[in-house]
Amino acid sequence: QVQLVESGGGLVQSGGSLRLSCSVSGSIASNSVMDWYRQAPGKQREAVASIFGRNLTSYAVSAKGRFTISRDNTKNIVYLQMNTLKPEDTAVYYCHAVRGDHWGQGTQVTVSP
Repeated sequence: QVQLVESGGGLVQSGGSLRLSCSVSGSIASNSVMDWYRQAPGKQREAVASIFGRNLTSYAVSAKGRFTISRDNTKNIVYLQMNTLKPEDTAVYYCHAVRGDHWGQGTQVTVSP
């Protein structure tokens, strides 16, 4: 049984930083494709960043240059470092494992003006 548990969300001022963590447990390959998604109130869930294998990454246009996805396979954790946060980054952030389509419960990020 695969479980994804996000943490690290919170309230931060515009321009601040947060680091989200996704702890992965269960039968999942250490270099499987992992994503971060987000969903703002009244909006559809959107992909933010993906990591393929050890360190091949891709980003949404809104995240490029500000967010960094990474993984620590020794700890089975996927990170999302978010810098220069903006109010429009306010959303619930979800971790997603592509193989098996597993989702975490989400962590709230709120960026105040």
